[in-house]
Amino acid sequence: MNILVTGGAGFIGSHLADHLLARGHTVTVIDDLSTGRHANIEHLLGRPDFEFVLGSILNPDVVDDVVSRAEGVFHLAAAVGVQLIVDHPLRSLATNIRGSEIVFEKANKYGTPVLVTSSSEIYGKNRSDRLGEDDDRILGSPLKSRWSYSEAKAIDEILAYTYWKEKGLPTVIVRLFNTVGPRQTGAYGMVVPRFVAQALRGEPITVFGDGAQTRCFCYVGDIVSALALLITDPDAHGRVFNLGSAEEVSIAELAEVVREETGSASKVRFVPYEQAYEEGFEDMARRVPDTSRAHDLIGFEPSLSLREIVRLVIEEQRSAP
Repeated sequence: MNILVTGGAGFIGSHLADHLLARGHTVTVIDDLSTGRHANIEHLLGRPDFEFVLGSILNPDVVDDVVSRAEGVFHLAAAVGVQLIVDHPLRSLATNIRGSEIVFEKANKYGTPVLVTSSSEIYGKNRSDRLGEDDDRILGSPLKSRWSYSEAKAIDEILAYTYWKEKGLPTVIVRLFNTVGPRQTGAYGMVVPRFVAQALRGEPITVFGDGAQTRCFCYVGDIVSALALLITDPDAHGRVFNLGSAEEVSIAELAEVVREETGSASKVRFVPYEQAYEEGFEDMARRVPDTSRAHDLIGFEPSLSLREIVRLVIEEQRSAP
């Protein structure tokens, strides 16, 4: 199959491209390199089964061209990371909403199945023990830029669902919970690579807030394998799936794990949210996914522990030029 990956030069997108190529597919990647990196796909350039298109999903003509040649679309292109959303909310909204409108419009034109990656940010401040796909969203004021990403992803999900329900377009929605691994950068607020970089440089490891907030981190290899299975399963069409790990850790504990695994003497420094982001910033105290729906359909099960994932990130950063 000829597969299109939007945002394919990004962290997850480039791993997905590797995975699809290894399974005999032809892959086209479109990316404007605003957050993606040329280095992530450099090893693929020149392959006859791989094409890189430098372009934006905000360009309807470019999107029309690449979708018209695809038999499946993984829509990963988006403004990502809390820091980027807070710093550039308007640009992020345009990319995440208008870009998705164009991708779905063109996919429907050609009848091409689409899998769209959403986010655990959808759930907002819901602190349920295991967040299920049908659980309520609990958000703060729409005037707080913190929540604009969640709202944009909700619109993406509505687009995907209504194109399936009204037009019969095969669509799948996946909510990702803190995907981590090699190639991820801490430039946009991604906590694991940021902590590792600080520890390796001997700098203070900066924990935003009091560090009591908890998250679950899942290996990118497990995620892309699941994405590839979901888009081809007819029973996944028109449905939403959580993907992530159930191994819960506080951010303060994560900092200690990074210190131990790097052997760093770095101190942990706590930075108030208003100093790290903006005044009135709100965070989620807890996010733990219920992934039983994905497990029941495709056998999804994370393969690596948090420490194993952290070691992979450390290994990559230590070997980087």
